[in-house]
Amino acid sequence: MMSATSVEPVACCAALAAPTLSDEEAAATADVFRALADPARVRIVNVLATSGDPVCVCDLIAPVGLSQPTVSHHLKKLTDAGLLERQQRGKWAYFSLNREAVEVLAAVADLKGVCC
Repeated sequence: MMSATSVEPVACCAALAAPTLSDEEAAATADVFRALADPARVRIVNVLATSGDPVCVCDLIAPVGLSQPTVSHHLKKLTDAGLLERQQRGKWAYFSLNREAVEVLAAVADLKGVCC
């Protein structure tokens, strides 16, 4: 479930290695990780990350191995979290990674040099 903020969760994330996290930052960061906490969504992100162009929802069905409505459900969760951009072309929707969100997510998960 998404937090009650009107801003996409990825926009409110904070680095896990930050000295402190506000309640809002912690909730937004958890929302983004929750959006990625499904193997089908991870596969979708992988397909989009390795594609040079936006990908039609119809081209995600086979790689993910799920029905179109289920793939659409997962795409909505990822889009709502701010991780994907959606572009309507006629009756088909095309998806790509939100580049700004990818950069924020990389910074959020960067724990290099903080322990061990």
